[in-house]
Amino acid sequence: MMLRKTAAAAAVAVLALTATACGGKEGSAGDKPSGVQPGATNAPALPQYIVATDVKLDSPTFKKAKERGKLVIGAKADQPYLGFEDQSTKERSGFDIEIAKMVAADLGFTVGQIEWKTVDSATRETAISSGQVDYYVGTYTINDKRKAQVGFAGPYYQAGADLLVRKDETAITGPDTLKGKKVCSIKGSTPLQEIKKPQYGAETSELGKYSDCVQQLLTKQVDAVTTDDSVLKGYAAQNPGKLKVVGKPFTKEPYGVGLNKDDKVLREAINKSLEGRVKDGTYKKAYEATLGLSGSAYAEPPAVVRY
Repeated sequence: MMLRKTAAAAAVAVLALTATACGGKEGSAGDKPSGVQPGATNAPALPQYIVATDVKLDSPTFKKAKERGKLVIGAKADQPYLGFEDQSTKERSGFDIEIAKMVAADLGFTVGQIEWKTVDSATRETAISSGQVDYYVGTYTINDKRKAQVGFAGPYYQAGADLLVRKDETAITGPDTLKGKKVCSIKGSTPLQEIKKPQYGAETSELGKYSDCVQQLLTKQVDAVTTDDSVLKGYAAQNPGKLKVVGKPFTKEPYGVGLNKDDKVLREAINKSLEGRVKDGTYKKAYEATLGLSGSAYAEPPAVVRY
């Protein structure tokens, strides 16, 4: 990939998680996101991403994006601090959104040249393999089953399945205390498949949105919600007096950027982008201004895996 950095940067506003919780199709999770973790006074500013020029890639996905003049990026819309869409302004915010933006900049696309497409977990492989999105960034765990259908760049973050419970919950202290308890997760998620195992003895409920599961937890229809700890910490921070994360991850969930399985050139370009952004510090700045606000301490991301 031939890159020549320009002095022009994509304008990026300070994180806007003070917006109302997702409504309508994206669901609602209760309180408004605070934008600042408890005890903090100011949210760190997001970094600016210098947009590359004269990018040349022998990638069919990249060529189609250049022809249409925009990138179509798949993302989540109901995950505070990760992938969130403000229903009043339609603005996107969160760590995954920033990962998507920094990769786009390294591919030569400004923020204004991004078309966001909300894609639910159950339809990610279809959206990617059918070309509905150019790439996908949305708490997407890399595993062998998915690699048979799509390609992955990364990983760019290491999460782990955990449990979200009500603040006054004392009986649920980890996955081994779920026998007979009602646990909600979303269709197509790896934590759902894990919690269905007989060893846990949980009663599972499958919904289409994380925010719908959280709403059921708040209204006492279920006893816990399971998914990646990064997602759950966002909801706990959004509802500080009502919800908490147990804090005992019981799986490993390496997040990757999903793309067409056969587009190895684009995969390598995204891998180089991720490595470069970690090295130059913009990755850490983006993390601290988004997911870091939920109480998740920064940790160096795992090394990129090439295959």
